[in-house]
Amino acid sequence: MYRKTIVKKFGFLGKDFLNEFEYNVLIKNVGAKDEILREGQRNRFVPILSKGSLKVFSLNDGNEFIHYYIKPCESCSMTFSTIFSNYISSVYSVAVKDSQIILIPVEKLHQWLVKYPEINKVFYLEYKNRLSDIVSKVNNAMYYKLDKRILNFIKDQVQINHGNPLRITHQEIANNLGTSREVVSRILKNLENDGNILKTKNGILYFEKSNEW
Repeated sequence: MYRKTIVKKFGFLGKDFLNEFEYNVLIKNVGAKDEILREGQRNRFVPILSKGSLKVFSLNDGNEFIHYYIKPCESCSMTFSTIFSNYISSVYSVAVKDSQIILIPVEKLHQWLVKYPEINKVFYLEYKNRLSDIVSKVNNAMYYKLDKRILNFIKDQVQINHGNPLRITHQEIANNLGTSREVVSRILKNLENDGNILKTKNGILYFEKSNEW
């Protein structure tokens, strides 16, 4: 699995680089809810996700503020940015489900940025994608009611995690959307009554509707 990710992400740099890359990186398998990174930790590696899903967030008075989710073949732009300053993480990262991560040692990445300057394209694209995520979140918050935002969030999580029904708590949804668990529970009940979702013992089952909203 990780070799396919390496080729897809860095194949344009040629076979010599791919061999050098695979020789120097580490492959780490983690379980669901395992902590990958925490605030204040020194970043020794830049991650590339090859399988699974990671959540990147900050904590404010014990409450999670979700920055973004990392999907396969993506990296964490906030971690990458620290290698040009103090190497100290300002975020937390946790595995949403069983995942596999390619860990690039920061000292090697610094060397490759000079030796293979085109590698910058990979990380510029990550910044572009993260910016798109932020713009999408702002648009959702400004223009959509909370029930639409919750339904969109469930749909996105089903696609990210390739799982329907979606295993997620009402509190986790509330943390992602900046609201309360009680409000989420009430809206989920309404969405279920409207036939958009079904709450089961295995999670929230999402139904795609051709004329949705």
